[in-house]
Amino acid sequence: METSDRPARLAVGVLGAGRVGSVLGAALMLAGHRVVAASGVSDASARRAADRLGLALSRPDEVIARSDLVLLTVPDDVLPGLVSGLAATGADLRGKLLVHASGAYGLGVLDPAAEAGALPLALHPVMTFTGRSDDLTRLNGCSFGVTAPDLLRPVAEALVIEMGGEPVWIADRDRPLYHAALAGAANHMVTLVAESQELLAKIGVEHPGRMLGPLLSAALDNVLRLGISGLTGPVVRGDAGTVRKHVDALILAAPEAADAYVALARLTADRALAAGLLKPEAAERLLDALGGNIWT
Repeated sequence: METSDRPARLAVGVLGAGRVGSVLGAALMLAGHRVVAASGVSDASARRAADRLGLALSRPDEVIARSDLVLLTVPDDVLPGLVSGLAATGADLRGKLLVHASGAYGLGVLDPAAEAGALPLALHPVMTFTGRSDDLTRLNGCSFGVTAPDLLRPVAEALVIEMGGEPVWIADRDRPLYHAALAGAANHMVTLVAESQELLAKIGVEHPGRMLGPLLSAALDNVLRLGISGLTGPVVRGDAGTVRKHVDALILAAPEAADAYVALARLTADRALAAGLLKPEAAERLLDALGGNIWT
């Protein structure tokens, strides 16, 4: 059935029509809901609202007034103040689904609105959004970290499935650790790969990405299939001399990266030792090369 043939079930508003808000709004539109208003503070938000949602930007109070479901898709640090402000201004939140997409926050950040009658949901897409045209298709099969009151669990699950995602239930108390795990993997990976590209370019490698691509793809496949047992390289081999050479080279070429390398090598050695992949005597040599005790 075409989207236009589906009955519009919810009027959706977007407070923060950025990369995430515009994508989630567009996904709900494809599911047959009706996005009726959006707000934003930047020219980029205005473009995304127009291109993806077919809307001009409105004031936040207008978004609230016209919507049955409101997406709060603003930066994490802005979210508490936004919710408190909505409650303090006396906006009529009674019976409205208030959905934030923050990974770090659970339901507590929505308490001021819930006390005013809003129905709180936390739906966090486990995906990176770059503002490109393929962001919407990336939701297909994407996990969502979902936290909801028991009575609203069916609603939360239905919304995620309608957007093409897979709901994964996260306890409210576990949201910070859940988000730390995701950010540590995805965000820090980007930093590490970008750093590696710069180091390779510095020594004259013309296409660092082409060199790294097959290696990184294989490493990612290994860890997703095998966990820590997929680890390869000098640390798990106990090659302390090689690790020391790495540290010395980084101190000269990129001192800011040397500390990160040492910290990650220590963590890698610790995990390998615990998994029985690294012998204690090899671990001792490694910690000498790294200048510290991996058990502290």
